[in-house]
Amino acid sequence: MPLFDLSGRVALVSGAASGMGRAMATALAQAGSDVMLAGRNLAGVEKTAGEIQKLGRRAIAVQCDVSQPEQIRAMFAQLDRDFGRIDFLGNVAGDAVLGAPEDIALEAVERTWRNLVYGRFCCCQEAGRRMLAAGRGSIVNIGSIASVTITAAEGIGYRTESLMSATKTLTPLRDTPQSISVMTNERLKDQSMASIGDVVKARVADMELETSLLRDLYIARG
Repeated sequence: MPLFDLSGRVALVSGAASGMGRAMATALAQAGSDVMLAGRNLAGVEKTAGEIQKLGRRAIAVQCDVSQPEQIRAMFAQLDRDFGRIDFLGNVAGDAVLGAPEDIALEAVERTWRNLVYGRFCCCQEAGRRMLAAGRGSIVNIGSIASVTITAAEGIGYRTESLMSATKTLTPLRDTPQSISVMTNERLKDQSMASIGDVVKARVADMELETSLLRDLYIARG
């Protein structure tokens, strides 16, 4: 018997062409969720979509550069048209530059910041607005644990992720009783040996529990 059922839910996962993004999207689909898959590598996200469709789930591939807000907004507009809801956002996409801080070009710093902070905030903002309107939702921001254990040799990518972690993006979204939660690096760092699928399943299980508690609260209030 499955631990939880995401049938009827919709997830959006960035960086879904490969690696952690593909693993996250697959784990969500295995739990029953339909998925919008985003990434710059359209062939890669289309391949992931094909694999998820074989599971019997609906999957739509979208080419999107998460450093570009106009592309993010267009992606969410398509999400509205194709699915009409969002229950889960997985922010995985975002490449970085490794190197000595004194040698890295400022253009590379800006590109990394736009990938890992600016664009992710835009994704959280777009998803957050819809989740607030729906009264529920869950957001996961994936980043390296090096963002909270940084050393001088680890480069600008991890320093940028430190900023992302420090901002605690959209937490809380608003002081309301809505069941909306955000997980960032701090809550992932103790699970670094777990598979991304297990992490996502645990997070979605938390979402199910939060929803149940919220429903019980509303019933108790009559």
